[in-house]
Amino acid sequence: MARVVLLGPPGSGKGTQAEAIARRLGVPHLSTGAILRAAAAAGTPLGREAERYMGAGRLVPDELVLGLIEERLSDPDGRAGYLFDGFPRTVAQAEALEHIAPVDRVLSFEIPFEELLQRLTGRRTCPACGSVYNTVTLPPKRAGRCDRDGAELTKRSDDEEGAARTRLEVYRKETAPLLEFYRARKRLAPIDATGAPGLVAARIDEALEALAPSSAKAYRSTPAP
Repeated sequence: MARVVLLGPPGSGKGTQAEAIARRLGVPHLSTGAILRAAAAAGTPLGREAERYMGAGRLVPDELVLGLIEERLSDPDGRAGYLFDGFPRTVAQAEALEHIAPVDRVLSFEIPFEELLQRLTGRRTCPACGSVYNTVTLPPKRAGRCDRDGAELTKRSDDEEGAARTRLEVYRKETAPLLEFYRARKRLAPIDATGAPGLVAARIDEALEALAPSSAKAYRSTPAP
């Protein structure tokens, strides 16, 4: 069984790696946003309650989020393990998660601040298909246009430099205690997130060697995309 958490600041490439890791481990890729949206769409009692918070623009309480996670992990695909993407975000969430979904390994994507800032301010998104590019690390073939559908790429307001700096500082303050929480439990694996995605994926391979031998073997034997 593989039970993994991915942590990383905006722009660290965590999202790029998450789907591939989950696919190779054979576990569901879980983010709180996706869980909340799916539960709301399914109309479950917890989903309807979460929808009331989201509809009012309020944060969904931790106990409700954790209840939705527990509900999601009762699905058959969660029996082999799970990959949490960006959750928990606080020590309180991590402590509560221990009771419903214990974690074996926490991969912390680490990258210098200035490089993160460059990645964030260079990010461009296709409004039609959602494809994400970066003017520095992943430029489109034709400047300003999506490779898939030719739509004009846009820049999100939270990718402006001032907003990006704020997001990174908030992440640093919120996650520093969480990283120490997992480090003290010898579950934290820092990942050098600089360089090409293939290089980062190779570093992730090494970090996941600490999983149960059968899971690590299965991971290594599944080709990367």
